[in-house]
Amino acid sequence: MMTRTLRSAPLWLLYAFLYLPILVVIGMSFNANDSAYRWTGFSLQWYPALLGDAEIMGGLRTTLIVAVGTTVISVVLGTLLAMALERYLPSRALDAAAAAPAVMPDIMLAIGLLAFYTLVGIALSPVSVILAHSVFGIAFVAAVVRVRLAGMDPSLEEASRDLGASSVKTFWSVTLPGMRPAIIAGALLAFTLSLDEFTVAFFTASPAEPTLPIVIYSSVRFGVTPQINALATLLLLVSFIAVILAQRASRLGDSLRREGK
Repeated sequence: MMTRTLRSAPLWLLYAFLYLPILVVIGMSFNANDSAYRWTGFSLQWYPALLGDAEIMGGLRTTLIVAVGTTVISVVLGTLLAMALERYLPSRALDAAAAAPAVMPDIMLAIGLLAFYTLVGIALSPVSVILAHSVFGIAFVAAVVRVRLAGMDPSLEEASRDLGASSVKTFWSVTLPGMRPAIIAGALLAFTLSLDEFTVAFFTASPAEPTLPIVIYSSVRFGVTPQINALATLLLLVSFIAVILAQRASRLGDSLRREGK
């Protein structure tokens, strides 16, 4: 028993290192004191206070616009890319090119996109951030959808065409419903990544319309406030919900695939 405890001690230390700071932030968001480091009692006052902070609300508005736009573009183009690579243009070179934005360091991607925007004359705005986030969002969506496509039975589409359905009808009635769980999972993943992303947004966003992570960064340079703790708690909750929904969608797809077999 002692040996097992000693073996698991590094793992628990790692968990403590990763999650204790997060738990402290969540706990201090309910602190009645305006100090982020001294607990004086339980209170929910900092959550309504967020609504009165114009800078935070502006950043949240921009972030939601960027996240929704990124999700739409990533889902449409990522799904088409997954179908092309899995069904029509199988190539290791194309696979590597499609996955590159997902594994490339954020700072390299951010500098490259900023240089490209400067070269072609694209002004920095929420649109430029949407396009930048879509670069890696498409890669993640394509990876998720490809896994689903690889597990789908192609004979179902062949049977649909043999029964007289056109390619478009087969896509809408057979292929798309089969991919739906993976598309939902990819959409939630793209939304969550865009919601929390900082580095790329920092280089490609307009100073007049910063995203929420940039607003948070600007605020914590002068000290962590209870409002920031409350905001971080809400963002963590949204991310957890999105990840759980993505996992449920993925499991639903696996269940449907097993039932189809």
